[in-house]
Amino acid sequence: MEFFTDFADQAVVLPLTAAIAATLALLGWRRGALAWLVAIGGTFGLMLLLKLLFLACGQLVPEVHVRTPSGHTASAAIIVGGLIALSGLGSEKRVAVAIASAVLAAILFGFSRLSLGKHTLSEVVIGGLVGSAGAVLLVWLAGRPPDRLRTDRLAAVVLAVVILFHGFHLPAEAQIYRTASLLRVWPLSVCR
Repeated sequence: MEFFTDFADQAVVLPLTAAIAATLALLGWRRGALAWLVAIGGTFGLMLLLKLLFLACGQLVPEVHVRTPSGHTASAAIIVGGLIALSGLGSEKRVAVAIASAVLAAILFGFSRLSLGKHTLSEVVIGGLVGSAGAVLLVWLAGRPPDRLRTDRLAAVVLAVVILFHGFHLPAEAQIYRTASLLRVWPLSVCR
């Protein structure tokens, strides 16, 4: 399970995000590149905010069983759903295909996080919902892919980045924990 879940680690998804944006721009689809960056950035930003809030204030609502929502699940959902949408697969029903792909990725990666004991069901559901919403936002912002888009080149970039970075881990969660601890200290406390 660790091998599988590592595909959604920040050490993979951050360089993948940059490489896909650059590739889309170089292939001439600047709107797609910008939409990709906005949707991914918004998804990651919202997940960071949720993680900080739950870590700092989660004790105020213990019945939801959320300590830190699953960033791996959110990342997998938006990356997979977004790539499927940008590739033009199922172009007649792009939103439905993007949502279905994002939800499937969220289920698979959510299950891996649950089986590794890293998250609760509530945490992976939150991550899946945020990532799937990000994929829908991406479809809406990007519009229809150009007919000339070379998806083979996009796929080659994805494969190269995944091969290069899979297995590496970024200590993002440790930094998020440290930052959240600052949010509990007066006068910065957001949990009053």
